[in-house]
Formats: sequence, structure tokens, C-alpha cells
Amino acid sequence: MDDIRVLFTIAGLHPESGGPSQSVPALAAALAKAGALPELVSLHYGNGWQEPKPLPGGVRTTFVPCSGMWGQRPLWSPQFEAALAGRCRETNTQILHDTGLWLLATNHAAAKVAASLKLPRMVSPRGMLSGWALNHKSWKKKIAWSLYQRRDLETAQVLHATSMAEAQEFRALGLKLPVAMIPNGVELPPPGNGPAPEPPRRTMLFLSRLHPKKGLMELVRAWAAVKPSGWRAVIAGGDEGGHRMDVENLVRSLRLENDFEFVGAVSDITKWDYYRQADVFVLPSHSENFGIVVAEALVCGVPVIATRGTPWEDLTTYRCGWWCGGDVESLATALREATAATDESRREMGLRGRSLVEDKYAWPGIARRMTEVYRWMLGQGPKPECVIES
Repeated sequence: MDDIRVLFTIAGLHPESGGPSQSVPALAAALAKAGALPELVSLHYGNGWQEPKPLPGGVRTTFVPCSGMWGQRPLWSPQFEAALAGRCRETNTQILHDTGLWLLATNHAAAKVAASLKLPRMVSPRGMLSGWALNHKSWKKKIAWSLYQRRDLETAQVLHATSMAEAQEFRALGLKLPVAMIPNGVELPPPGNGPAPEPPRRTMLFLSRLHPKKGLMELVRAWAAVKPSGWRAVIAGGDEGGHRMDVENLVRSLRLENDFEFVGAVSDITKWDYYRQADVFVLPSHSENFGIVVAEALVCGVPVIATRGTPWEDLTTYRCGWWCGGDVESLATALREATAATDESRREMGLRGRSLVEDKYAWPGIARRMTEVYRWMLGQGPKPECVIES
């Protein structure tokens, strides 16, 4: 069979854009290694934003300029639709794979291009249909849902969920089209420079963007309730909408300045050093469709605390962490248990976590499953086991 020509659309590949800015290029690179012919079309935010990272595997990306109100992420681009249609025609695209929701400039444009060119379309909402996400700026989303978003989803051929919980969110909204349940993959970390020097205190690491949905306010309050002796919390990640100031103000009001260190955004290379130096990783999010940082921590042998707002029940199933409620009391219980555990027991949990990720979330297997779904969409193969039909 000929190699599949798939074109991904995504609002942004800038580091500030969150998890999909990493996972979508990684998926494209894995597909290229598997013999597909992927390409990306994305917005370019312009000055004042970090430059998008070079894509792995030589995958071509077309960047389309966009604009926006001062201080806001620029997401308006009347050129995007024409640029996308042009690339689809030039490459003889067979599958259009759209990422995210709600944006007229990219998501609605992808639906229009797919319809006009009669291309099968897969949509990866990437957590944007969770209860928390729908309630965040809900009035805007209710308008978009009525005007175009529901119709755009219903005219896709397949929805992509990264967890069973996300697939259930689709069904709860009455979306009955097939769902491909395929998790994100994770890269194995590059070799380290030997063991990190032992810090004077044990380290609990948070590494993600600083946004209200990440649950940092609850984490700080839980920390204040536990006050784990001999521990510090390292908060790594770029600020979004000034939320870092809110978290730091809470830290000061609770007199926890000596326990919390804010290190800002970290590079792809540096982040692995932070993982290796951590004794426990924490992701207290209210909502995550996957949570790639959990897999990254586990593959580095670090046990994880994650909330039930993330789809990481595997933490308890495989005994490599704590999967708890997102309220302060539940987080405090998990913090208390994690910091009271012995170094040896945490190391054993970390080893089980690494084995879990290597077995279940390696990119070659993810790319193979996605390719099987694409072939099914094109009528070139049977329905894959990962596809759920209503």
C-alpha cells in the first residue's frame, strides 16, 4: 500500500501552547519513522513568544502568521484556511487530522477545508471537552458550540481520545461517531551525566504551565497542611495569564517561601535533569486529557502523585504512585504518604513506573495504532481494536 499522506493542523507549536505543542510533533515524527508522510500547518504568534522548536524527523511545517489583541495569545488568521487548502492540494493529502477545539481560525477552517476537498477528518480535542474545560469561559464556548463547533465535530469521521475518560466525555455530550482510543506516547530521556548530587532536602517536582486548571493553589494549601520535614517543592513551567503571581502570593501568605522554589520555563533538555533530581512528581490538575509530564516522570523512574482529573489510574494499578482527589484534603493525604515513604520504596515504585511507560506508551506502538485507524478511514483495512463505535 502507498504511504499515508496525513496533514495535522494545530493552533500553536510555541512552548507556551501546552502539551499538544510537544505531543503532535512527536506523533508526526513517529508516523514518519513508520513510513507515513506527515506534515503540519500551524499559526505563528510572532514577536514576544518563544520560537517553535524544530520538528523532529524532518517533518515539514507551514507557519501562518496571526494577530490578536494586546496581551492576548494571537489566534486570528484569515490566511490560515487558504494556506491549509493549498498544502492539502500540493501534497495530495489523504487524511486531515485537526487538533484542539473552539478556534474559528484553525479548527473551523480545518472543517471547511476537509468538506470542500472531500477529505476524511479526524479531530483530537485534547481535553477541551472535559467538564472543567467547558466551564472555563463557558459563555464563549456555548456560543461556539451552537454556531459551529458541534456541527464540525459531527461531520468528522473519527474523534481521537487519549484516554477512556476522554472518550466517555464525548459520549456524554451526545457525540456518536467512532472514537479512536490511543494514548499519547513518550520519548525515552537522553542519557544523563551520572547521578545528580544529593540535595539537602528531598524534592517534589511540578513541571507544567502555570494555569488555574493545574491545581497549584490546592497543592500549596495541601503542603501547608502537611508541612513535610526535609522536603521542598520545585515549581517549573511557564506562566500563563499571571497565575504564577497568584500562587506565589498564596505561598507568602502561608509563610512557605522556604519550601517553594519557582524556576520558570525550562528547556526540553533541562527538564530531564529536573525529573532525575526529583524524588516525587506531582500533577494536581483539575482536568487533563492525558498529562504527558506524568509519563515523562515515570520513564525517569520517579513515582507520581496525580489527581483523578487526570486519566492516570495506572498509578495505583501498577503501584507506581498515588491517584487521588483534587481537593486539599485528598492531596494532603497523598503528600503525607509520599513524603513518609522510604527512599527504597519510592525507588521501587519508580522502577515499576518506568516499565509501565516502556510497555504501554512507547511511540512506535502509538504510531502503528494511529496508522491502522487512518487506513480504516480510507477503506484500506479492517476496523482496529482501538476504535470504539456507539
